[in-house]
Amino acid sequence: QVHLVESGGGLVQAGGSLRLSCEASRRLFSYNSMGWYRQAPGEQRELVGTITSGGIPTYEDFAKGRFTISENNAKTLYLQMGSLKPEDTAVYYCNFNHLPHGNYWGQGIQVIVSS
Repeated sequence: QVHLVESGGGLVQAGGSLRLSCEASRRLFSYNSMGWYRQAPGEQRELVGTITSGGIPTYEDFAKGRFTISENNAKTLYLQMGSLKPEDTAVYYCNFNHLPHGNYWGQGIQVIVSS
């Protein structure tokens, strides 16, 4: 079993930046992808973006140009968020897709963007 621990969330003013981190309990060799999701109050969880084991990130439209996903050593995943808006307020979750071995989720971390 792999445990993911997120950090870096909190309260920020609109226009500000935050960097979220997600550290796995061990390196995941040959993972398929890592990604960030978010869930706003009363909404379904949605994809923010992913990064492949080859280091290629993809983003949802709302994240393009403002968010950057990166990873280090197949163990830590980052989400650098800039130009934050109140509508970015959500609980953010990291995901490590290591199928067929497992599909792992972090516990979620709150991001609040004040106007």
